Amino acid sequence: MKEAKATKRSPKKPAKADMKIGSRIQQYRIAMNVTQQDLGEALGLTLQQIRKYESGINRVTGNRLRQIAATLEVPFTCFLDKTPAPREVESLLLLENALTLRLLRAYSRIKDAKMRRTSVVLFEQIAANQLD
Repeated sequence: MKEAKATKRSPKKPAKADMKIGSRIQQYRIAMNVTQQDLGEALGLTLQQIRKYESGINRVTGNRLRQIAATLEVPFTCFLDKTPAPREVESLLLLENALTLRLLRAYSRIKDAKMRRTSVVLFEQIAANQLD
């Protein structure tokens, strides 16, 4: 009878998929100007749990991912593989707050090209006339 070999147990490493999802949660949270503490409070979780999700140490369930998406006001699918494209995520990091995202969403729904150009000119003029 052969003896069973003792195998060394290495500490459990997060799965790549969990790390990707966690990274996307972090990117969208930062893009929406939400702290880990604020996200945790909105979800009824501790700061430590949010950190574990973002690092991929703890797997995020589908239901929890939907709650996070709703809290951050982003589509659930943006946390999943291949959506959004990395360029889109980088662009979202430039957003300062939820109002900016709302403005971009409203702008993207304008079908008339002339109206879109007029809207851009209007916002540029408003920005140029602001007092510092």
